[in-house]
Amino acid sequence: MTIIVTGGAGFIGSNFIFFEMENHPADRIVCLDKLTYAGNAATLAGVMGRPDFRFVKLDICDRDGVYRLFEEEHPDIVVNFAAESHVDRSIENPAVFLETNIIGTSVLMDACRKYGIGRYHQVSTDEVYGDLPLDQPDLAFYEDTPLRPSSPYSTSKASADLLVQAYNRTYGLPVTISRCSNNYGPFQFPEKLIPLMIVNALSDQPLPVYGDGMNVRDWLYVKDHCAAIDLVMRKGTVGEIYNIGGRSEMHNIDIVKMICDYLGKPYSLIEHTADRKGHDKRYAIDPTRMQDELGWRPETTFADGLKMTIQWYLDNRNWWSE
Repeated sequence: MTIIVTGGAGFIGSNFIFFEMENHPADRIVCLDKLTYAGNAATLAGVMGRPDFRFVKLDICDRDGVYRLFEEEHPDIVVNFAAESHVDRSIENPAVFLETNIIGTSVLMDACRKYGIGRYHQVSTDEVYGDLPLDQPDLAFYEDTPLRPSSPYSTSKASADLLVQAYNRTYGLPVTISRCSNNYGPFQFPEKLIPLMIVNALSDQPLPVYGDGMNVRDWLYVKDHCAAIDLVMRKGTVGEIYNIGGRSEMHNIDIVKMICDYLGKPYSLIEHTADRKGHDKRYAIDPTRMQDELGWRPETTFADGLKMTIQWYLDNRNWWSE
């Protein structure tokens, strides 16, 4: 099969490409990426030049360019990772998020309709559900939980999800959607919590923590996420949504302290800052559908995954210090 992976020079997209090429060597991967600040072509250096891989610098909002690519490649599957994804940036400039995350998604699906496709998979986020209270740990997000996004970013992703479902119902486009909890692992741009704390701690720089740091996130090692997406796009039921979670809830402040402990850095580096506007308190994904229908379970514990991630940043300073 030929699989187009959009946003493949980014964090999760690049890890997904590596997973696919290792586990499905008969398939051809075409990576489409605009190479914004969070996309790094150097991440893909290990697969560049391979006959079963092609890189195309392209914006998913470029309709003519996307159509040309589909005409050339005739993909069997499209997996859409391409998105503006940093909440703080969405608060500062919502328009960019609406353009890429909604209009870009529509361009890709129009190309799928025009040229034919076996499956279009939309990579979404648990943030479309809004948040949960800290004092009710039994509550979790299910696939039928109403959408209640808090930020321009999560609103743009929720809008894209609704558009994907509309294309399935109106045009019969074979789609699936996955909504995942917070990812961490190799090649994550140092603006997100874990890589930012690692990079700053290594340089003895302040470790900024929003508010009291008691916000809770469910964490999943990126390779476990890639395995889940692979199952959904190949075996998932058309039209369905799949929640992907690690069942590993952590307070932000506890993660920062774990990183300090691993690197032998003092907690005095931690600086509590003014809380983010509209900051979600808690996310918790229930991945029962993934487990029951597709037999997926995360293989990496948070402690093990965090150690591997920290070690990767220690071993790959050239990647993040450029």
